[in-house]
Amino acid sequence: MADLVNEKDYNSSDDGSGTTRSPEIFERPKGFRGFYTHPTTQVAMLGLVCFMCPGLFNALSGIGGGGQLDVTTAANGNVALYSTFTVMAFFAGSINNKLGARLTLQIGSLGYGLYIASFLALNIHPGAKAFVLAAGAILGVCAGLLWTAQGSLMMAYPTEGDKAKYIAIFWAIFNLGGVVGSAVAFGNNFHTSAGSVNNGTYIGFLILTIIGALIPLFMVDPKHIIRSDGTKLTVPLNPSWRVEILGLYVALKTDPMIILLFPMFFASNWFYAWQFNDYNGALFNIRTRSLNSMLYWSSQVLGAMMMAFILDKKNVTRRTRAFIGWGVVLVLVFVVHGWGYAYQKYLSLRLFTGLLMHGNRTFTRASLAAIAPADRIDIHDKEYVGKVFLYIFFGLLDSAWQTNVYWLMGAMSNDPAKLAYFTGFYKSIQSAGAVGSWRADAVLTPYMNMFASTWGLSVAGLVFALPMIYLRVREHTDMEDETVARMDDDGHVLPSAEVAAQQPEKKAEA
Repeated sequence: MADLVNEKDYNSSDDGSGTTRSPEIFERPKGFRGFYTHPTTQVAMLGLVCFMCPGLFNALSGIGGGGQLDVTTAANGNVALYSTFTVMAFFAGSINNKLGARLTLQIGSLGYGLYIASFLALNIHPGAKAFVLAAGAILGVCAGLLWTAQGSLMMAYPTEGDKAKYIAIFWAIFNLGGVVGSAVAFGNNFHTSAGSVNNGTYIGFLILTIIGALIPLFMVDPKHIIRSDGTKLTVPLNPSWRVEILGLYVALKTDPMIILLFPMFFASNWFYAWQFNDYNGALFNIRTRSLNSMLYWSSQVLGAMMMAFILDKKNVTRRTRAFIGWGVVLVLVFVVHGWGYAYQKYLSLRLFTGLLMHGNRTFTRASLAAIAPADRIDIHDKEYVGKVFLYIFFGLLDSAWQTNVYWLMGAMSNDPAKLAYFTGFYKSIQSAGAVGSWRADAVLTPYMNMFASTWGLSVAGLVFALPMIYLRVREHTDMEDETVARMDDDGHVLPSAEVAAQQPEKKAEA
């Protein structure tokens, strides 16, 4: 792995003699080839893959219940999905580094079409619940691969000063998939009062996910990418499986501060169950749920841009930006959950027509189950405005949270191999949290308990992240931080000076 250390995005490095050595600079190609191989273009293509695949998955999830009236099947499907996701993601960094990010991305994209097809089958045959569970389990394996490859590329392609911008570009394109998918669902179901989306919505999503799975075939191999400053990526040279598994251990042992981000990882998908199923899926009819989902994913674009502006601000030190970003997310957590608590606690004071018709004013699973889908909140109801704005703020919080997490990991390394491990940790622990929340929802945990857990875990995640920011985020990432890149073919971590001394020999051999 140490072979290409000199091609990393460092501002400088010490060769052991007390002198500073600048990274090797390569000339970028011109014309169309220069545009096509530019890191920004490749991150945009990466965003398109996720636009078509997880973006459309998010559109269905955001509608609530995967677009079904009975949200239990979707919740159990998510339990199966995130259970396998948790296991696969932990080791996906090793698989990514062995197979290459592009092939890993390709394989990972294949599961989304199968999952959407399972809901189409459920619409046609109500007894196809087992298919949804099996498809969810398969998608979990695929998603672990896709998101690990995505994270390693998105955080490694930009220079240190542009990491938040590249994260925002990806996040904007990716979430446009949720916007478009929700818009399609809204249009297809505008005149329906049914509790689930129609077959045409699922068929349209299925076709788009198949197209998305083809995009990685046209992406440039990372080893040919030259960053905007002329530096190249450090691409693992097909190390053995033993070295790759050892690298997973080395990344954790030599950079233990990543553990302080684990609570933030865990909370990052926990809130989806309450937002999607227990708020959007419970209170609104199907067309309103679709519109809400479209607005939710649209707000993600704004949230990512806001965080990019803060985290990449050139005249502010990186450490200061890290603290400001943390503070913005903390404020959003309390604003959104304080607002949500008002609805969760005091909805009983609102003259909700459907509830009153059934002699009940409380916001519980039992009371809302008695309300017909057509009698739930609609886009023309006066009470809709405040509640949809809360859902929009849910989206802002989600994008700010995820962007901040990726940026913090990117501040710890520039090495795609190490970032693949970090992304694997992130997605594994994130999925473990999702298993817990979706399972709690599937067993009909009271709404207030679900809500309280999302608030508490969000605050806890930020509290644990604060010492990591203070102790680990520095102005630049140095070669000393890149232990994975300094591993030799036997899995030994070489001293920085020894690696620097080997570079002329490696060039001569080349």
